[in-house]
Amino acid sequence: MKRLSIYVMSTLLATGCSREQPKPAADSPVPAPVQPVLHIPTFSGDRAFQFLVAQTRFGPRNPGSQGHAACLAYLTSEMSKSRSDVRLQEFDHVGYEGERFHLANIIVSFPSPGASRILLCAHWDTRPRAENDEDKSKRNDPIVGANDGASGVAVLLEMASLFKESPPPVGIDLVLFDGEDYGKEGDVSRYLLGARYFASHQPPEYQFGVLLDMVGDKFLDIPKEQNSMRFAPDVMETIWNTARALGYPQFVEEEGELMTDDHLPLNDAGIRTVDLIDFNYPDSSNRFWHSHKDIPENCSAESLEAVGTVLTHVVFGQRP
Repeated sequence: MKRLSIYVMSTLLATGCSREQPKPAADSPVPAPVQPVLHIPTFSGDRAFQFLVAQTRFGPRNPGSQGHAACLAYLTSEMSKSRSDVRLQEFDHVGYEGERFHLANIIVSFPSPGASRILLCAHWDTRPRAENDEDKSKRNDPIVGANDGASGVAVLLEMASLFKESPPPVGIDLVLFDGEDYGKEGDVSRYLLGARYFASHQPPEYQFGVLLDMVGDKFLDIPKEQNSMRFAPDVMETIWNTARALGYPQFVEEEGELMTDDHLPLNDAGIRTVDLIDFNYPDSSNRFWHSHKDIPENCSAESLEAVGTVLTHVVFGQRP
């Protein structure tokens, strides 16, 4: 396993050797060796927010819905603008009522001369029910999922556009998982469907992974999720150190909850993955999670920019 590092290369001045060297002629100076300055592209929160809104315009994107089919075509098209070889990892799942759902993970790979690869992922499906909604009559209706679904995808869509113009120093796989939020409360076996399928089908070797889930909260506070701290503490340290250096307080220095999320099957498969998630949406006493208040108006471009900028710096700070 390679050590994670963030570095900035600067101009290096020539230093003297222990032995005296012949002096160059005065009219032919020898230039000092120069190392290139690390170029890190600028992540746009505004563009990411437009990607978030575009997804919600399809309405709920739960498996089997019209929005699900339309959004799959949209996401495939958008990713194809950055890489022509977008792959769909398709699979079926039998639902609670015996219906058969056709699901698809979306995979986009950016090559690198070296062997190192990083996995960046999010889920693109949305919740088929709103069990936490204040209006009990609407609790069986699917949600639009602006934060829980669209926010992580929006960050990765913007990062894909950056990678097209500025190839990253290491290989990157962007994976959008389907079927993360299908299960009913308490039925863990029906959650994380796309991540389980991906993890069980011999994924390539990864240096590490980062999962983005619920990162668009207008009042964003991302604590250190407990499973992430257990599986990949060095990855988490790199991310939080980067956020601190860049001045983003949204990455808070406190322990978060123990989350059941797409990072669990990835870690079980040997991909050391951190889950970036603000589960208190918008705060611990007022929850929009799994309700019809999970809409773009409760998300912000500023939050997406904080997460996207930190992650971009982490990626471009890796040695191949």
